[in-house]
Amino acid sequence: MENVGIYTPPEQKPASEAVISDTYTPQMTTSDLEVTESAQHKLAEIVSQSEDEVAGIRIYVGGGGCGGMSYGMTFTDQISDFDMVQQFDGFKVLVDVVAMNYLRGAQIDYIQEVGRERFVFNNVFAETGGSGVCGGCGAAGGGCA
Repeated sequence: MENVGIYTPPEQKPASEAVISDTYTPQMTTSDLEVTESAQHKLAEIVSQSEDEVAGIRIYVGGGGCGGMSYGMTFTDQISDFDMVQQFDGFKVLVDVVAMNYLRGAQIDYIQEVGRERFVFNNVFAETGGSGVCGGCGAAGGGCA
């Protein structure tokens, strides 16, 4: 049999030199995620009262279902290479690039009502759609089998 040739794989960069994306930027803007002034004040207050080392407040997105995606916040002591960061007076907000796909264009607000204070996520999932409720589930008046 005749030697047809020897396969030579394309040259690859070592993992340490790999580029995630030419357009990735770790800085987050208010068009990515807006944190209202009232939310900023409350978050700065909470961080200042923490006895733990806090690198930032991580915004996360939980799996969806009939009720839609769930959104929350927690303290973190680490900033990863995949976090987008927004600096505020007294704290940082961190969102990993996957969660940002579900949060882009959202607003975090802090609401004080009689007997109830809470953070709310407004306009979440606005750019990609998603109503947060499906018709086949008991939560929407249907019936899950």
